[in-house]
Amino acid sequence: MSELVTGEAVALELRPARLPSRALAVLLDLVAAMAVYVAVTIALVASTASLDEAAQTALSIASFVLVLVGAPIAVETLSHGRSLGKMACGLRVVRDDGGPIRFRHALVRGLIGVIEILMTFGIVACIASFVSARGRRLGDVFAGTLVVRERIPVTRTGFVPPPPPWLAGRFSQLDLSAVPDGLWLAVRQYLTRMQQLDPQVGWSMAERLASDLAARTGAPVPQGIPPAAYLAAVVQERQAREARRAFGGGSGASSASASALATGAAPFGGADPAGSPAASGEPSPSAFVPPAVATPPAAPPAAAAGAPAVPPGGRSEPARDGRPVAPAEAPGGRRPGTGFVPPA
Repeated sequence: MSELVTGEAVALELRPARLPSRALAVLLDLVAAMAVYVAVTIALVASTASLDEAAQTALSIASFVLVLVGAPIAVETLSHGRSLGKMACGLRVVRDDGGPIRFRHALVRGLIGVIEILMTFGIVACIASFVSARGRRLGDVFAGTLVVRERIPVTRTGFVPPPPPWLAGRFSQLDLSAVPDGLWLAVRQYLTRMQQLDPQVGWSMAERLASDLAARTGAPVPQGIPPAAYLAAVVQERQAREARRAFGGGSGASSASASALATGAAPFGGADPAGSPAASGEPSPSAFVPPAVATPPAAPPAAAAGAPAVPPGGRSEPARDGRPVAPAEAPGGRRPGTGFVPPA
C-alpha cells in the first residue's frame, strides 16, 4: 500500500500497480494502436496513390504521430487515466495527490513514453519500474503521476468479539486521540484472530497490546480486567464515538451494551465481574467462552396466610358460602396430574 496525502491533508491508501500488470496493459494498448495504425496506413496508401513520394512520407509520419502518440494521450485525458489496456487490467493513472490526471499529465507521459517504450522496446521503462519504490516509469516521474490498481480483491474481515456487558461504557472518559491508526489495526487483527492463537501466545500478545494502548491513552489498565477484554472494550468505545460523530445523538454506553447483548455470547467471561476469572486474578485464555446455561426460574412466592394453596396448573372451584373448595380428587383418591415438575 502507498499512502498519498491530498491537498486537504487527507491520507489515501492506494495500491500501486506493479510491472507485470503494467506491462500487460501497455501490450494491449500497443496491439490496439498497431491495429488502428495498420488500418489507417492501408487507407492512406489506397487514397494517396496519385501523390508524390514526399507527400506520402509526410502523411505516413503524421498518421504515426497521431495514432501511436496522439490517440493514447487523448484516450487517457478523456477517460481520466484509463486506456483500453488499463481498463482490462483494472488500472488507472492518478496524480501524486490521488486526483484525476489532466491533459498536461497525459501529454508528458505520452511524449516520454515514445522514448522509453517505443524507441527502446520498453527496456528503459522496465528498469525505471524496478528501481522505483512505487513502480513508476520516467513518464510518471516527470508528469507527477502514479498508476494504481482499481480492482482490489475483497478480503473477509473477521468478527470483532464484544466485551463483557459489565465493561460496556466503562471507558467512556478515556482519551483516544493519541492512539495511532496502526495500533488500532493491530488490536483489531488480534481480536479477530485470537481464537487461532495458542492461549499463552495470545495472552502475551494481548498484554503487550494493552500496555501500548494504555501508554497512548495515559491511563493504566484497570486491575482485574483481562487484557483481551480491555482491548475489546476500548475498541467498542471507539466505534461508539465514531457512530455518534457520524449519526449524532444516542448514548454510547447504552448502544454498546445493547450491541454486546444482541450478540448472545460473552466471549471474555460471564456478565458478573465478581464471578469472572479476572476478579479472581486467574488469567483466562484469549478465546471465546460459551455463555453460561440459564438457570431455571425461581419458584413463585409463597401464598399469603390464609389463602388457599392452588397447585400449579390446577384449577380451583368457585367459592361456596365464602369458603374456597379444593379441586376434586380423581377416582381412587388421587389428585389429577398437572404435568408440572418442580425445578431441581
